[in-house]
Amino acid sequence: MVAGARPDPGPREVRKWRRYLADERAEAAVYRDLAKRRTGEEREILLALADAEGRHEAHWRALLGEHVGKPVRGDVRTRILGVLARRFGSVFVLALAQRAETRSPYPTDVDATVAMGADERIHEEVVRALAARGRNRLSGTFRAAVFGANDGLVSNLALVLGISGSGVDNHIVLLTGLAGLLAGALSMGAGEYVSVRSQRELLEASAPGEGARQAVPLLDVDANELALVYRARGMPAADAEKRAADVLKRAVQPEPVSGSDAVDEHEAIGTGLGAAAASFCFFASGAVIPVLPYLFGMEGTAALVVAAALVGVALLGTGLVVGLLSGGPPVKRALRQLAIGYGAAAATYLLGMLFGTGA
Repeated sequence: MVAGARPDPGPREVRKWRRYLADERAEAAVYRDLAKRRTGEEREILLALADAEGRHEAHWRALLGEHVGKPVRGDVRTRILGVLARRFGSVFVLALAQRAETRSPYPTDVDATVAMGADERIHEEVVRALAARGRNRLSGTFRAAVFGANDGLVSNLALVLGISGSGVDNHIVLLTGLAGLLAGALSMGAGEYVSVRSQRELLEASAPGEGARQAVPLLDVDANELALVYRARGMPAADAEKRAADVLKRAVQPEPVSGSDAVDEHEAIGTGLGAAAASFCFFASGAVIPVLPYLFGMEGTAALVVAAALVGVALLGTGLVVGLLSGGPPVKRALRQLAIGYGAAAATYLLGMLFGTGA
């Protein structure tokens, strides 16, 4: 329901309403820009959200009446969101839009209707669900990149600072950092290879055998051994009997074994090797950062400070990404990531000083 214009709104009210009006216009534009990059149901949902923001815009227009004036710019966050939506339109933009809906002042603002406050709460859940869809579509490789790089950052910074704290020469610190990079990256790659291979072998072992498929039409319907298969998989007895009866009705003749259905051992190994190579590179990309000052000839405290600063910036970046991927507050996650990384590095540095060459 759209309210009518108030006869004599004060300057403060006019400024607030015009700001709300600008924000509603900007948010509607964000959803329309995101819809351009979507198809099907997601596109329809985003356009419906834009229409809802249009109804809110009409409310503030009606309250302002002749005081609408020239369009003003929305707040900085909304404008940044609009730029990101036009250029990227990714799950990260949806996550930021979700945060924007969470901060809506309408539920506590007397000038907004109760329905508008409820709308914003529902919008938050709608955008949360869309963002969750996007997160689910993100490849495992991307997630591995973020977490692998973060592991490399923290572990090698701790190693470099720990060995530096012991008082050894710079070339020893450099060699130790490079050794830590290679050891960690190889360990990550080997672990990923074993994990992927084991998972594929488990899936292959769990798949029904081709001989069982060919035997289905030959089963004794009275004994119906097929029902035992479904019961062994956890299906209740009555449901298993019904499912087995349905399968037997459809099974007219055995299906020949297709060569394309056979598991390609080389393909499985290739997939494992690809995952291993990706994990190696992701870990190494993070682990090389603490070593960079030493590679460029820096020494002593200056090298330590630069290494810590570079890693700090990188940790803030990975923390922001993790926050967006998980749906949590990005800044809080970034600061937490930074605190954990620096905490581990400080602990190893103190241990290096305690047990180092000068002890």
